[in-house]
Amino acid sequence: MGFFSKDIKTLDDLFVHTLRDIYYAEKQIEKALPKMIDKATDPQLKAGFEKHLDQTKGHIERVKQVFELHGVKAKQINCPAIDGILEEADDVSGDVDDKEVLDAALIASAQAVEHYEMTRYGTLIAWAKQLGRSDCANVLAKNLKEEQATDRKLTEMAESKINLQAAE
Repeated sequence: MGFFSKDIKTLDDLFVHTLRDIYYAEKQIEKALPKMIDKATDPQLKAGFEKHLDQTKGHIERVKQVFELHGVKAKQINCPAIDGILEEADDVSGDVDDKEVLDAALIASAQAVEHYEMTRYGTLIAWAKQLGRSDCANVLAKNLKEEQATDRKLTEMAESKINLQAAE
């Protein structure tokens, strides 16, 4: 089904479609994070990725909870956007020999993922509220808050240490 498929006729249809998109994205991120953990050389970055892997598992559970609250089957639809972001992350980090530059590349890739997730969760929250589903919006807001916190921590690491070391 394309993003603006004939199967999407209402805001509710669009909400469910996008929920299935983020569900797929979170599952793909759960698969990709162990590789990023293995590649990271900075201990703080590695620990941050490990923490985010645990959070991602929680995000998946919350998304499943929203499906249940909304009364629809929890299922995934392919998300070419997250596939592309993760493929690019893998390509870029595979080409870097310098460990400090590799860590900087991993942060940049992780932030691209975070920004995608933040846009999806922000949109889903707005639509849930519009649909009168504050219960769903409140659950999704927990994921958004964690994604935003992860993004801030990555920026902090990059600006205070990782990028400085990569530039040497």
